[in-house]
Amino acid sequence: MPWFSVIFLFALLLTLVLRYWLSLRQCRHVAAHRDDIPVAFSGRISLPTHQKAADYTLAKQSLGRVETFVDAAILLVWTLGGGLALLMAATSQLPVDALWQDVALLLAVALIGGILGLPFSYYSTFGIEARFGFNRTSRVLWLIDLIKSTLLSLLIGIPLIALLLWLMLAAGTLWWLWAWIVFMVFQLLMLVIYPMLIAPLFNKFEPLPEGSARTRIEALLTRCDFTASGLFVMDGSRRSSHGNAYFTGLGRAKRVVFFDTLFNRLDEDEIEAVLAHELGHFKRNHIKKRIIFSALLSLAFLALLAWLMQQPWFFGGLGIPADQVNAAMQRPGVALSLFMLALPVFTFLFTPLGAAYSRRHEFEADAYAVTHASASSLEQALVRLYEDNAATLTPDPVHSAFYDSHPPAAIRIAHLRALQRADGVT
Repeated sequence: MPWFSVIFLFALLLTLVLRYWLSLRQCRHVAAHRDDIPVAFSGRISLPTHQKAADYTLAKQSLGRVETFVDAAILLVWTLGGGLALLMAATSQLPVDALWQDVALLLAVALIGGILGLPFSYYSTFGIEARFGFNRTSRVLWLIDLIKSTLLSLLIGIPLIALLLWLMLAAGTLWWLWAWIVFMVFQLLMLVIYPMLIAPLFNKFEPLPEGSARTRIEALLTRCDFTASGLFVMDGSRRSSHGNAYFTGLGRAKRVVFFDTLFNRLDEDEIEAVLAHELGHFKRNHIKKRIIFSALLSLAFLALLAWLMQQPWFFGGLGIPADQVNAAMQRPGVALSLFMLALPVFTFLFTPLGAAYSRRHEFEADAYAVTHASASSLEQALVRLYEDNAATLTPDPVHSAFYDSHPPAAIRIAHLRALQRADGVT
């Protein structure tokens, strides 16, 4: 067996074992505390609500473990099982030039992967989400959303893939630098056009109605020196009872968006506090930092891909037969497919770093929020969100440290109360 195949199998096995172990830790910890409400939430979260959150977490973890093993099996079929090699041979027979053969290869990998993932998406929506009372979408709407997203992905993805593959073929040894520039321009462009052109294809966005809530929100935006192109309420309740709020866009295209589920659930003080938190991400430059981090990471990955494309062991170690390696090295679509398939296996161990970075941003946004809105209102809003979204209040500390982009509920509430005591605010 090629040496890189051994490394790949070891990394895949390590990832599987670690994911399974973390999931079991989470389940054991949540189940052990199913009947014990944390002190910070005593009197505000009922025992049935707390138990529902525990059961919801256990159900999602159970499905996640099955999906993890299925995904690993599919990955092995694609790579060491020769699936991608067969697809490479099939697309090489298409009566089009090499670039479009590679476009077809990448599209086939994406479409097959999407189809294989549909049962999990369907069960998550109409099984788990429905069982716990969150799902509000119909099967017809779910199918319409699937068709829309697929067509939209093809409309946007085919030209982008074709351009990237053309650069890989025609731009010389520095193709990865040109490809990175194209990728970053595309990402920034999507930040601008998504809220105006793409999001409305899936949801309705109504202007925030006139009234005291809008007046307070506009006053908050003025205090925070934040200019938005509009304030909107989104019909999130059409698909789910989960609630959220966010701002999206870039430059003058920035929009503040509230899910109708959240807007109808929280009072004005709480809405103001939640928005102050979201604005904290902007004012503390978290968006810019994440864009820069993404840019540097994508540049490094593209440079790595450019090097791997020249290494026969990369292709041979991921299932391309020895007599096809030379042909595969002439097709950048093969290298790109293998790279995208194998990369998550080798980057999984870095997940805690990204999670820790994100949690730090959440603490900073909370600190910003309590200087522009009521800290107690933000705390109460978070309690309502934990309750409405059935977020477990007792996650396993190791699982949380590895995965969670937001601090655990008890730690976050304790941090807010510490800010209140330090600043003497309410």
